[in-house]
Amino acid sequence: MAIPFRQKTRRKLVGHQLLYAISVFASLGVFLFGYDQGVMSGVITGPHFLKFFDNPDAINVGTMVAVLEIGAFVTSIGAGRIGDLIGRRGTLFSGAVVFTIGGAIQAFTIGFRTMVLGRLISGFGVGLLSTIVPIYQSEISPPKHRGALACAEFTVNIVGYSVSVWTDYFCSFIDSNLSWRIPLFIQCVVGALLAAGSLLMPESPRWLIDTNKDEQGMEVIADLHGGDVHGTLAKAEFQEIKDKVLTERALGEGRSYKTMWKKYQRRVLLAMSSQAFAQLVIISYYAPRVFEEAGWLGRQAILMTGVNSIVYILSTFPPWYLVDRWGRRPILLSGAVVMSFALGFTGYFIYLDKSWTPDAVVLTVIIFNAAFGYSWGPIPWLYPPEILPLTFRVKGVSLSTATNWAFNWIVGQMTPYLQDMITWRLYFMHAFFCLCSFVLVYPETKGVPLEEMDYIFGEGAVFTFLSLPKLY
Repeated sequence: MAIPFRQKTRRKLVGHQLLYAISVFASLGVFLFGYDQGVMSGVITGPHFLKFFDNPDAINVGTMVAVLEIGAFVTSIGAGRIGDLIGRRGTLFSGAVVFTIGGAIQAFTIGFRTMVLGRLISGFGVGLLSTIVPIYQSEISPPKHRGALACAEFTVNIVGYSVSVWTDYFCSFIDSNLSWRIPLFIQCVVGALLAAGSLLMPESPRWLIDTNKDEQGMEVIADLHGGDVHGTLAKAEFQEIKDKVLTERALGEGRSYKTMWKKYQRRVLLAMSSQAFAQLVIISYYAPRVFEEAGWLGRQAILMTGVNSIVYILSTFPPWYLVDRWGRRPILLSGAVVMSFALGFTGYFIYLDKSWTPDAVVLTVIIFNAAFGYSWGPIPWLYPPEILPLTFRVKGVSLSTATNWAFNWIVGQMTPYLQDMITWRLYFMHAFFCLCSFVLVYPETKGVPLEEMDYIFGEGAVFTFLSLPKLY
């Protein structure tokens, strides 16, 4: 078939400059939900916050923190249809606007109910953003650099988390309700920047081609390849995507969730399980409470969380280099081992309750977060968009992201209660989930073009338990 194109590009940025510009703006989305998840961990320990909300009990605190995950769960499921209907860029814009509205309600809250409402609305925005940003990034990234760009995106997520923690720390010196309103208001600023930036970004070429906007799709592909509309690589990529779209249509199976589940059950379950385990092992959202439990109190706990977040950021840099060289599986396996040991020692040191316990717990939590930031933090966001085909990518990723937020809600809601009830034993529970994640086998996807993922998925059992896959 003839490949449609204009005679010249209409964009000033092309090639790697365009790719990196897109990545920076899209990363504001992951910065937002990193910031939003982290900001509450420091806010809820502040004296002015506690006084304003009349010293809320563990259930009310858990509700304020975890209700965001309920909203995110709802819209992450809906994003499966929204992303196909209005495109990746339209979904990104919508998520940013909704998030900003929710942030404003939180910052100007008048009580517990409005705070919960604001968190819920922000969650609606986060659900859209957390589903569509990884898809958008994967669909505009070249295969050899797809893993690195996705891991860089996760780094921005942790930067958002770190910025929120340090904002909480410095605002804790403010002797008024501004100590917690300012951190919450900053969400609105970043959300507005993302909404504005999304209007300047190109649409995903794969979505354009899938919706018969071939000429526009070819334009974006050409721009990503340097702006040469006659380039061999650009034409070849367009043809590969178009052929895949036509092949899927020729099968006549439709695009329902039922069809996806019937045809790609293994891939969907792998995508969902990766997100589930990423949440079952994490302890970052309540890090200040972890440090308080170990003996650090008040502002000191937030300070230790801030120090921990710096190491957390640094740990996300090695995957930039390793993920497209080592592959996804070795990183997941090695991360699971280190995390399980770090969590086990965290619980053990809290149990001993010695004079050196606070320092020891800081060390083990830092080791845990470093291992998580290097492995189970970034890879579960990269993996689902990679392994799912274009026709079901948004729907499949919406289910995996919904799984993330469902388990995120469970962890967010239950952690304060479990910290009070089973204390140090909680960390052995998280360590057990790390070991479970170790024995779950994920096929390697490094360097494989999105349209060729079919070749690495054969027929067979969904899970292979109690076997140790080779690290190559």
